[in-house]
Amino acid sequence: MKQRNHFLCLLLFFAVTVTQAQQIAILKYGGGGDWYSNPTALPNLIQFCNDNIETKIDPEPETVEAGSVSLFKYPFLHMTGHGNVFFTDEEVQNLRTYLLSGGFLHIDDNYGMEPYLRRELEKIFPDKPLEELGADHPIFSQKFHFPDGLPKIHEHDGKRPQAFGIFEQGRLVLLYTFECDLGDGWEDPSVHNDPQEVRTKALQMGANIVEYAFKS
Repeated sequence: MKQRNHFLCLLLFFAVTVTQAQQIAILKYGGGGDWYSNPTALPNLIQFCNDNIETKIDPEPETVEAGSVSLFKYPFLHMTGHGNVFFTDEEVQNLRTYLLSGGFLHIDDNYGMEPYLRRELEKIFPDKPLEELGADHPIFSQKFHFPDGLPKIHEHDGKRPQAFGIFEQGRLVLLYTFECDLGDGWEDPSVHNDPQEVRTKALQMGANIVEYAFKS
């Protein structure tokens, strides 16, 4: 029965990506972490992408639960938060199927989710450890160029920003941005009072991620 459900999910994925290729959703997860944080971030990033990299993404991102079949409607998922993350066995299987069938997940640590997230990712891909992306990875040289790799948006503890990925047959299926706080840089200017230069870097890097994911 599970195999049949996964097959149906694959069919749904390929059917909807033909007609709804440019859609983004926020991933809702369990465990108590604030998956809903940075509410203005994605709408601002979507507007920036539509204005600057010729996307036609629905301006209002959707919310989708990790175990829902609706996951397969969205070729791009965004996940963030500060605290605990937990996926059930069914959610683990659903996410694995989604990613292996062509989906893309961007996880932006809003500071605090690191230990929980790594534990849950090991459940999804026990044989695929996170790999750090070098500054020469194509995601840093799409429309906008970041020769030094992932930009630092918020300092917090002064550690260097890192981009990690999980790959399937050479395709980047999951991107995890750590010690960076891209999402805070996407939010309305009044939320964090970041200088325009900082917000621009965050939005440009976000646009690179979107462009890379839609092209891959």
